[in-house]
Formats: sequence, C-alpha cells, structure tokens
Amino acid sequence: MIQKFGKTLGFAALALGMGLASSQVAAQDNLEKVMKERGLTQKDVLAAAKTYTPTGGRDEFVAFASGGQSGQVIVYGIPSMRILKYIGVFTPEPWQGYGFDDESKEVLAQGRIKGKDITFGDTHHPAISETNGEYDGKFLFINDKANPRIAVIDLHDFETKQIVVNPILKSEHGGAFVSPNTDYVIEAAQYATPLTHDYVPLSEFNDKYRGAVTYWKFDRKKGRIDESKSFSVELPPYSQDLSDFGKGPSDGWSFTNSFCTERYIGGIENGRPPFEAGCSQKDTDFVHMVNWKKAAELVAAGKADKINGHDVLSIDTAVKEGILFLIPEPKSPHGMDVSPDGKFFIVSGKLDTHASVYSMEKIFKLIENKDFAAKDPYGIPILDLQKSLHTQVSVGLGPLHTQYDSTPCVVYTSIYVDSQVTKWNYCEGKVLDKISIHYNIGHLMTMEGDSVKPQGKYLVSLNKLAIDRFQPVGPLHPQNHQLIDISGDKMELLYDMPLPLGEPHYAVAIKADRLKPVNRYKVGWNSRKDEKSAYRARPGREKIVEENGVVHVYGTLIRSHITPEIVEVEEGQTVSFHLTNLERAEDETHGFAVNEYNVNLSAEPGKTVSATFVADRAGVFPYYCTEFCSALHLEMQGYLLVRPKGTKASGGAVDEGQTYTQDDYTKQVKTNNDTQAVIDSVVAFITSRNFKDFAPVVALVEDATDQLNFAADAKKKSEDYAAKKDFHNGTLWAQQWFQYQVKAADIGLRAKTYLEQNGAVEVKK
Repeated sequence: MIQKFGKTLGFAALALGMGLASSQVAAQDNLEKVMKERGLTQKDVLAAAKTYTPTGGRDEFVAFASGGQSGQVIVYGIPSMRILKYIGVFTPEPWQGYGFDDESKEVLAQGRIKGKDITFGDTHHPAISETNGEYDGKFLFINDKANPRIAVIDLHDFETKQIVVNPILKSEHGGAFVSPNTDYVIEAAQYATPLTHDYVPLSEFNDKYRGAVTYWKFDRKKGRIDESKSFSVELPPYSQDLSDFGKGPSDGWSFTNSFCTERYIGGIENGRPPFEAGCSQKDTDFVHMVNWKKAAELVAAGKADKINGHDVLSIDTAVKEGILFLIPEPKSPHGMDVSPDGKFFIVSGKLDTHASVYSMEKIFKLIENKDFAAKDPYGIPILDLQKSLHTQVSVGLGPLHTQYDSTPCVVYTSIYVDSQVTKWNYCEGKVLDKISIHYNIGHLMTMEGDSVKPQGKYLVSLNKLAIDRFQPVGPLHPQNHQLIDISGDKMELLYDMPLPLGEPHYAVAIKADRLKPVNRYKVGWNSRKDEKSAYRARPGREKIVEENGVVHVYGTLIRSHITPEIVEVEEGQTVSFHLTNLERAEDETHGFAVNEYNVNLSAEPGKTVSATFVADRAGVFPYYCTEFCSALHLEMQGYLLVRPKGTKASGGAVDEGQTYTQDDYTKQVKTNNDTQAVIDSVVAFITSRNFKDFAPVVALVEDATDQLNFAADAKKKSEDYAAKKDFHNGTLWAQQWFQYQVKAADIGLRAKTYLEQNGAVEVKK
C-alpha cells in the first residue's frame, strides 16, 4: 500500500513537473512572440519588469515635483512613474474644487499681492518637512518664483493650507528648503530690487537695489508659517539662487549661491550688451554663508530694521555681528547641496566643467582665524576659494545639481550641455560612471537625496526637452522625467515619463510608508482650517435659512441625492450653499456644479464645502453631482430657481409625470423583499469574517448600515401611504426604499470582494 502510494505520488509529481514545464515553455513562447511583435530586446523587458507594478500594487517611493508655470505640484509613484495627483497650490484646480469653494478661495486670497489676485504661479523647488534631518512625511513646502510666495501643503490630506507672500522680495528662486527640524523654511531672492518696493532708477542699482534671504518660521504644532516670527537678512544686489541648510557640524548655517555678482544691468534696447554678456564675465560668483541661528537671536534682541513691517537684518549688522560671509564659487552656479553628514557642500557652475566640493571644517577654521582673502564692495568678508575647497572634479560640460547616494561619498550630478548624469566620488575626487539622457537635464533627484539618510536605488532625471521621445502633440512638448536604476555600479535607464503640466524644475521623493494620509474626514470638516465647519449639516437636519440678507443652504450629499433638491431665491439675493458629504467609504467623493454661476465643488467623504454667489439673473439653473458616484449618479440633481425680483414663490402643486396604482406598489414591494434577501446573504458573509480587522471594510459597513437605516425610514413612509390607499406616493417611497437597498447592496458587495481578495478568515462562533 505504501509502495503504491509512493508510486502514485511519484507519477503526480512527474505530471506536475511536466505541467509546470509545459506552462513555462508556453509563457516563454508568448513572451518571445510579444518581444518579436513589438521589437523589444531582453534589456527592454528587464527594464519593464523593474518598473512594473502589478494591479493593486503600490510604489516604494512617492515623488513630489514642481508644476512650473501651472502653479501646482505633481505627485507620482516610483518605480511605476504613474501620476497620482495634481495638488492645487497657487492656481485654481477644478477637479479638486480648489479656488472654487469658499474655503479654498480663502487660502488663495492669502496669496494676493497689493490687493491683486494672482492666478498663476511658477513653482520650482518642493521640500519635505524633516525631523533630525530625516524626511518625516508631514508637510510639503513649495515656492513661487514669479510672485515670491511660499505655500504649505499638509500631507495629512495633500491639500494646500497656507500661502505667505514675501514682504520685501520681487522674485525668488532659492526656495523652498527646510532646516533639519523644519524650524525654518528658506526663501532667497533672485533678481535684486529695492526692498521697500519703491521706484528707484537703475542708475542707483548698486546703492539701493538689494537681494535678501528670508527665513520663514514654521510652527510644527499649528502646521503653519508664523509670519510674525520670520525675518530676512539683507544681501548685496547679486542674483541669489539656490539654498540649503547645514546638517550635523554645519547645523545653524545656511548656504545660498549666486550669479551676476558683476551687478550688470543690461540695456540691449539702448545698444548695450545684454544681461547674459555682462552677468558672466567674472570667473567666479559667491556663496552666501549665513549663521541663521545667531541671526534669529539678533532679531529677537531687536537688532533688525522694519521694512514693510518685516524684520530685516542689514548687511552692516550682519557683518558687524559676524553672521555673513562670502565664498567664491564657479560662475553661474545652479546647485547648492550639503552632504548628508553636513561636512561638505557641492556647487557646480553651468559655465564650467567642474563640481566643487567645499570643506566645512576648512571654512569654519578660516572664519575662526579671521583668515579672509578680501571684502566685497559692501564690506562682507570673502574667504579664499582654494583654502575652502576639499576638491574639484571635472564632471562634464554644464554641471548643475548634485544629489547624494546611500553609498557614502557617492553623488550624481546633472550635466546640462552634455545631456548626461555623472556618478562620482566626492571624497576621493574621481568619476565613476556616466549615462546619457534625453535631453538637456536640469535638476535630478535621488530617493530622499536631500536628507541625512539618502535611500539610493533610483534616480530621476528631470529633462527640459523631449523632442523625439513621445507621440507628437503639437509644438508644445511635454517634459521628460527619466527613471534611472542606480542600485549597481553602472547606471541603467529604465523609463521615459512624459509630464504634460508646466515645466517641472525640481522634485523630491520619499519612502511611501513614511506618508500617512487620512482616507476620509470627520463628518462636517473644514479641511482648509482643519476644524469642524460652522456650516456642517447632518442627515435629516438640512435646512434653508436667511441670515443677514444671505440665503444659506445647509445641505448634504450622499448616494444618490443632493438634499435639498429644490432651492428657490429671489433675483439679486446672495446664496451660500454649504454641502456636507455624508459618505464613510474613502473613495465616495461627490461634486457639485451649478449652471452659469461658476460653481464647481469637490466634497470628499466627511468634508463640508461652501459656495457663495449673487443670484443676479432670474431663471432656472440645474445643479448636479459631478463625480460618478453610483448607478443613479445622473439622477443626483436639483434646481436653483431664481424668481424675478419683487415676485413671490408660486407655491403651486407639482404636476406628476406619471401616476402609480396598487399593482405598481405590490410589484415594487416584491422586488424590494427579493433584494433584501440578497443583502441579508451579503451581510451574513461579511459578519462571519473578521471584517473589523480591515479599516476600509469597516467604513463600507458603516456606510451600508446608514443606507439600510434610510431604507427602513423610506419603507415606513411607503407603508404609511399604502395604508391610506395612496398607492401613488406609496409606490414612489417604495422605489426610494429600493434605491437605498441598491446602494447598500453595492457597498456590501464591494466589502465582500475586498474581504475575499485580502485574506479575510471565517470567524468561529
């Protein structure tokens, strides 16, 4: 018997092996067929496998890229390179209702300049908040170069919560960068202007035009910038550029590079050489080195001047107190990157071939010994270049920006003119590898490459040109973000990703598991202020009231109706809709749009959003849900009736399109009872499993329970009308009872599928 069983088992194993071998051969044949049909090489297939994320899978990293002239932030996953979201920041974004609801309009209004609405932004450099130099995934900061502003995005829900306007600058490029514990966010000027915002002729450029670096104080507890505790340090009229904060031994210092230290002011229209000629004559420009911790102490001690109500430490004060120094750097630089250990920083000059590695130890010793090479025209001490350097490495023509690897001493520098990325060792001063990209790389990023613990693995090359990389879509080409594998000794190009939004300048990437965003809000939540909305409504408590001359509509949204469905006002009245999404399921967003009045709202589960406008024309204006939310999405509608001024509401009976009989009622009730049987079976399945261990299912069950409670209420109304022999209203309420059942069934089936796909187990009773 045992021998027979063993022989049977042997045959089974042989058959299984033959089956596996057969399936593997078939798969290989199919793969080779696909490769042949599409002209793919083994290298292509391997690269695809490295980026492929299976259905329902998740990326290891999440990247936040500036949206350039769109004024937004782009979110995508790595290695899949799938775009996940655009975050509205400085410009309206209709899908999220950003700039359309009252709550987000308040945020955008913070960005007004001299009372003017600014409806675009030029976002450049995002920065993730840090704790002890590590990305903590709590907040994201982004700057606007064109209209010097900094925005705060709360990664709790990926929404913009605050915009601050720089009170003294007229342009900036060197923001946003954060200190190791996100005490401050730095923003450096670009083009020099009078800090007072007065008119000053260019003939007085050297004397009255100035640059500056602003240190925005960030309140971690409130999640907001505290403008009252922020300050700036005045700088010469050089064009400041990118910045970075020190770490470890260099913590307390910030570094900002510059260009056009020639202080040339152009004038091609008058026959003078253009800016680009006069701003690139010298062999070197300057790194501005500021002791920001001591600067903050000086401001607290009252040693700052007030300019436009803002604290500014003058150049004279900064020099006298020993907090400001200049260090020569290769001309026209576009990168300022402090090493993870804080012992070095690297600068590259676009008009040079070298990357320069500066030693913090040498710099601090020069400052301590007051060993200065000279002073600039404004009296600022200048350190000697050669005495400050650790090494210089020829990395290629047009080096820009450097990012750090997880391997100590290994870095990557973007080479603009050569269209390459250079991998090199900054400790030993030698090039390790080069890879060509397509084309004209600007910035580049490694995973968490700005932090004290870079993660390595991947690099993204942010290329300015695409040319022949993608399907032609007209004269305006997308940008190209190329994913590069840096896990081995040699870099390997994996993927081309078109980015069709603005001109992304820089990006930062964080391990996905560091992000802990909320999936839904508490019911009745004002997401922009992170507090309960004063206008929240509960089911059954919807109302329309007139307060101080404004008609307030306190309404709710839930599959598949808007309550109230009819709103009537008089021409000329101000109407304020306040709508609360009652859903608990995390993906049941509802929208709200009103014809002609530019009302377009997005209400995520739990959120309360408002829209206030003047009903300035008599007429009939449909409103509806803009998000496909259920089988009866198209029936999720209502009417805003604006009657002519001076008239009264008609109050007449509504003509019914169809009347219903007892047979109709009986038929509908039978359908409802059959539907309930299906619901009961789904409920039995869910409750027999460990569904409480799955948060998304718990939310779905709560939603389904709400729908069944609504169904019970509709059922009672139906039966009450039927008892009065009013089968018309009895049938209508029976149909509404059925609609609630359908929604409950839909939610329940989603919960059942989730449990089946995620390993739920049966619970023994």
